[in-house]
Amino acid sequence: MSGSAALPQLFIGLMSGTSLDGVDGVLADFSGPQPRVLAHHAMPFASALKQELLALNAASDNELHRAALAANGLVRVYAYTVHALLANTQTQPRDVRAIGAHGQTVRHQPGAFDGTGYTLQLNNPALLAELTGIDVVADFRSRDVAAAGQGAPLVPVFHQGIFSQVDNTVGVLNIGGIANLSVLHSNRDVLGFDCGPGNALLDSWCQQHTGKAFDDNGTWGASGAVIAPLLQALLAEPYLEQMPPKSTGRDLFHPTWLTHRLSGFANADAADVQATLTEFTARACLNDVLRHAPDAKELITCGGGALNGFLMSRLQAGLPHVRVLSSADRGMPPLQVEAAAFAWLARQTLLGLPGNLPKVTGAQGARILGGIFKA
Repeated sequence: MSGSAALPQLFIGLMSGTSLDGVDGVLADFSGPQPRVLAHHAMPFASALKQELLALNAASDNELHRAALAANGLVRVYAYTVHALLANTQTQPRDVRAIGAHGQTVRHQPGAFDGTGYTLQLNNPALLAELTGIDVVADFRSRDVAAAGQGAPLVPVFHQGIFSQVDNTVGVLNIGGIANLSVLHSNRDVLGFDCGPGNALLDSWCQQHTGKAFDDNGTWGASGAVIAPLLQALLAEPYLEQMPPKSTGRDLFHPTWLTHRLSGFANADAADVQATLTEFTARACLNDVLRHAPDAKELITCGGGALNGFLMSRLQAGLPHVRVLSSADRGMPPLQVEAAAFAWLARQTLLGLPGNLPKVTGAQGARILGGIFKA
């Protein structure tokens, strides 16, 4: 990941994932052998925007109009994040080569319906370029889907660049709304796919029963007891047994999916359900680590789920011979990794280099993943 003297090496990456908790932005310097995060800024979504983005994950009235306005609202949060990064580092817009802006995924159906399917991210990169005065690279997933790929996950090759080890297989588990695993082999082979739910079901249940946006450190879940029959019903989801390449999202793992599986547990204690959902997320991830990275010596965790101490303890308990650690222990805090990856993807696009490997997503060829919107 060494830099190129022909281009400025400052890039901004923005990430808003399926957790719908807000935007993480980083200003990263790619002039050295490894990317260096100069600043990180997190900006939560206003409640109204969060609820609209969540509602647009399902069919509803007047979707085109509402989606366009939600995209504008999202981009204004992006622009605020960019301005905060610039102000915090006293950086001028002209010194930033590009912004990598992923957008907000609201539908993800690769290969479905007509053989091609689609992936849809709400975004308005043209507006973001206008509001910031910086070139924007966006629309990262659709080319991969057009090439018969899954369009996700897009971070494994970036994970390889910053976390791989010469002599060991390393697993990198990103736990956002959905959990995805990168398997980094010492021979430079990379495997990446979505395991299943990460925080999406946990956060939804927590919001419904406590009024809090998430289970801080997993404390509420840790107070409950796993309901074994419910856990088995959750683990019976066919997606978990599919072989990669594969990807998923709120199209599958949504509150209605959970409600159907709770139909026989009407009297279950809410904290016990939270404990069971935490164990479900852990088991889905553990099963994939054991299946696809049985020789891994480390499992590096990132994303918001890496801050859930109860979830981390369940992962470690299931992998007694593997060291489960935070990405912060390897030089990049959990909430910065994906944003830094999109900064890197923007850089790859400007350099004319592919941002992913075909075998990760199943695409027919390595593709440049972004589209460029000039400021």
